[in-house]
Amino acid sequence: MVSCEHIEEREKLEKSVYLHGMLPVECLGKPDDAKQKKPTSLLGRNVEVIDMTHGFGTGVPLWPYAKEDVREERIRYHAQARVRTAVIRNHNMHLATHCDTPLHVEEGYPSLDEVPIERYMGKGVVVDIPKKKWGVVTPEDLEKAEPSIEQDDIVIIHTGWHAFWSDSLKYYAYAPGLYKDAAEWLVKKKARAAGLDCQAIDHPLGTRIAQPPPLMPWLLEQYKNETGHEVYQDFPYWEPTTRILTTHGIPNWENVGGDIDKALGKRCTIMGVPVKWLGGDGSPVRLLAIVEKK
Repeated sequence: MVSCEHIEEREKLEKSVYLHGMLPVECLGKPDDAKQKKPTSLLGRNVEVIDMTHGFGTGVPLWPYAKEDVREERIRYHAQARVRTAVIRNHNMHLATHCDTPLHVEEGYPSLDEVPIERYMGKGVVVDIPKKKWGVVTPEDLEKAEPSIEQDDIVIIHTGWHAFWSDSLKYYAYAPGLYKDAAEWLVKKKARAAGLDCQAIDHPLGTRIAQPPPLMPWLLEQYKNETGHEVYQDFPYWEPTTRILTTHGIPNWENVGGDIDKALGKRCTIMGVPVKWLGGDGSPVRLLAIVEKK
């Protein structure tokens, strides 16, 4: 039988020692310490960092041809090993906020580790180009955008569709997007990179959602009933935006979101750095808009 005196000694020890590592409690910070924002300066200038990223993890919306949900499994946990370690299974690199590579869409083109990291960062703009169901971002939209798009800009396009990010037909089947003409405009403008707050940078009717063999064949009839046009009349190419941009050395980001509304209409520094995956065709990123504080 354990005496009251021994119980008191153990409780006293537990209050003074962190049992995972036998450290005195006063050596450790508090959980909230890691959550506190800190003033940030880059290159000697005070800046605000705006996170334009949708979260990554179990239960995030998946593109329609994904076969399994993202699954996180603990392989070590506190009670067993004094540390927590998890592995992620059953996910591809093209979900949540992510980038594509040339290899993703064309044989013989560079993989993720072969694309210079500098292409994923630089000066840029976050432009507001509102679009409704099946809207197309056009060269005219880009030409009139504010702030104006300059050579070597990273261009983040806000249609407002990120608000519908979910496991839904609305987000995936009815989204707006870019198509061939807008991609060619960005190439001529010598854009550095581009991102869109939709299911892909390509219009959904220019993706496998509608392109042969279509994942949602019923959309073809619905589009014709609503517009009077055939899908393949208006969208004859499969993912032309991704193909044109990436093969010209212009990275693209898809599913842009997070706090993008806070960056609207701003000229800023933009960074969306991928994992250095050897031979990779894409990667989740943390997409940031960095704005100088006046």
